[in-house]
Amino acid sequence: MTRTIKLAGEIPPELAGRRLDAVLAQMFPDYSRSRIQQWIDEGAVEVAGERPHLRQKTCGGEPVLIRVSLDDPGRDVAEDLPLDLVHEDDHLLVINKPAGLVVHPAAGHPQGTLVNALLHHAPELAHLPRAGIVHRLDKETSGLLVVARTLASHTDLVRQLQARTVGREYLALVQGALVSGGTVEAPIGRHPVDRKRMAVVTGGREAITHYRVEERFANHTLLRVNLETGRTHQIRVHMAHLHHPLVGDPVYGGRPRFPAGLSDEAMAILRGFRRQALHATRLTLEHPDGSGSRRWEAGLPEDMEALLQALRTG
Repeated sequence: MTRTIKLAGEIPPELAGRRLDAVLAQMFPDYSRSRIQQWIDEGAVEVAGERPHLRQKTCGGEPVLIRVSLDDPGRDVAEDLPLDLVHEDDHLLVINKPAGLVVHPAAGHPQGTLVNALLHHAPELAHLPRAGIVHRLDKETSGLLVVARTLASHTDLVRQLQARTVGREYLALVQGALVSGGTVEAPIGRHPVDRKRMAVVTGGREAITHYRVEERFANHTLLRVNLETGRTHQIRVHMAHLHHPLVGDPVYGGRPRFPAGLSDEAMAILRGFRRQALHATRLTLEHPDGSGSRRWEAGLPEDMEALLQALRTG
């Protein structure tokens, strides 16, 4: 079974002078550079109404149109699952994802994911790359996530993410007492030994995290974190790199630290918190319809709120 897709956009002026295949791979990150090269060779790509050659350089501002037929395995099925919709219009959806919900189907999670729920709520998303999802949250991270509802919106949101103009703010509870905020600028890549983990590594991809102190506790700190880049596990890796890992993080958290004098009840809540204490609380972007900047917020989920209250009362 095949389906025809159409990708449209305009080459950003700041990418002028670069090879076309590299530019298109950046504009449409859901498709590899090798696949885009194949489409150029097949004549499926038009730039300013003409078929380009593979090594053509861009001028900036040219309209791009790609029409191609793709195999559709039909693997992702629609499922009637609950969705916490913070916002919905003809161009996009904003979801408040609960902890424990996987975003994309994969081995071990073929169903019961956010994608399955989205396909039931908005079946037209089946025709978009990754069902319209332009950024993701880890399974055990809660909070706001934007989903494009049209191809034009998808292209626009991906461009905003690449330009680093999308504001993504998180609340993170970390181990240890931080005196002040700061910035972590350390490249992230695959761990050299454990390929399932990420790490700060020489030659990794640029990663920049800004943080400031929101609330202090005896041996923990609540941080308000802003992402400048969006690498896999970025906040979790950067906080562990500072030796202040997220509370409950099963991968990067290390041994939990318990402040002296904590009540048995508070200790039980802290011990029982088995996910990274991370919540995407605020999302800011330019609406794809051209109406200007929009902002959405989501309060802390009950488990994180209970954890903070336990630390406040001791």
